[in-house]
Amino acid sequence: MNRVRAALYLDFDNVFSGLYKLDPDVAVHFAEDPGGWLRRLATTATTDGERRWLVLRCYLNPAGWVYRPDAGEEQPRLYFSKFRPFFVRAGFDVIDCPRYSSTKNAADIRIVVDAVDALSVDTRYDEFVIASGDSDMTPLLQRLRRADRRTMIVSPADAAEAFTAIADQVLDSQHLLALVQGESVDLDDETGSEVEDGYDDHVAAADGVNPAAGQSEAYEAFRSILTQEYATATAPLNMASLASRLRTQLGPSVSGSNWFGFGSFARAVGSLALPNLRTSQHLLWDTSRHPAPTTAIAPPRVALPDPVERLVDQLDLPRMPQHWWPALYRALAEYAQSQRFNLTQCTGWVRDNLHEQGLPVSRNAVGFIVRGASYGGCPLHRQPAPTAEEMAAAFVGNVLSRADAAEITFSDEDIATVRAWLGARPDSAERAGRTEGPS
Repeated sequence: MNRVRAALYLDFDNVFSGLYKLDPDVAVHFAEDPGGWLRRLATTATTDGERRWLVLRCYLNPAGWVYRPDAGEEQPRLYFSKFRPFFVRAGFDVIDCPRYSSTKNAADIRIVVDAVDALSVDTRYDEFVIASGDSDMTPLLQRLRRADRRTMIVSPADAAEAFTAIADQVLDSQHLLALVQGESVDLDDETGSEVEDGYDDHVAAADGVNPAAGQSEAYEAFRSILTQEYATATAPLNMASLASRLRTQLGPSVSGSNWFGFGSFARAVGSLALPNLRTSQHLLWDTSRHPAPTTAIAPPRVALPDPVERLVDQLDLPRMPQHWWPALYRALAEYAQSQRFNLTQCTGWVRDNLHEQGLPVSRNAVGFIVRGASYGGCPLHRQPAPTAEEMAAAFVGNVLSRADAAEITFSDEDIATVRAWLGARPDSAERAGRTEGPS
């Protein structure tokens, strides 16, 4: 098999901070096990063969840190220097990049200089992987394209379209979190399937380890209830509704163990090896007893007010009818209040919940709203869990902040139209602020 000669340049501060806003546990896993996601990235979204990492560079500010809200007063800061040894052991060349000013370190310019230098060496690098959401590096991608090199962006944020449009491949936050957690990454999948996307029994029991070990009593109760539901079902079962019922019946044993160590409801279902099990998007059924469900209807092509249409065109805002937005915030709030946050599980759960209401919202759209709310100051992992109104205010505030950064000019009337369409109360601007995610 051919090997793709690849170079990876990681802006640690940018990527880790972005992931930490979305899911602190996964961000720490990303930083403590770079070798794991690096091996998986070697075979992700490539058609020419596995990547051979000829260059691995991690640009890190050793004095950088993020605030740990649950750590108490003694250790409220999580310093990036803690993760340096993990990247060294994974084969990265770690380059210290202290801050040049109160807001900027040297990582982005060092990446640009090093990548351009790599174009002039004797070894030809087939692909450059830039792990950063910093749109300042758009000229670098243009330079790499002129040199006829493939490029991939790995970004935890909704990066500027001018940045992502130049790249051959883009891994967004949902793909990145899936990569870190060992889940399947399909860049062409719009809706995803919780079981078909890698949550089946052979993945759940990978390496011959049963994560349910030590949870025998609770796990056996789960097995008994789920097997009974499956055996007596007269039609395909909605996975979101089934997971919600089981969580209520089993109580803290689910949240405390994060589905008995499997990490998601779908993986736990896969571990049971139910006979004739088939899944498609948000449903599961027995192929020997149930007819295959019909394909979900496509979202309607809805006419949008002009200011909202401009956001769809320039910021990739999901195109959805006005009445879908409040329902989406309510479903996200229900998930946040009832389950331990996991972005991959969240997008599938909320999509399933909304499909049951007759709203064919995609997982990509759900992920877009989750990221916007998080960067707007309202992450779903926050405790106490945010309300639907708080999420709406934070999301719309972030969208308007990104519009400002993209120099999209809106009148006060336009802003009021955007707020009304996206389901934010008119007085929510002051509460949510206009915070902006990594650019």
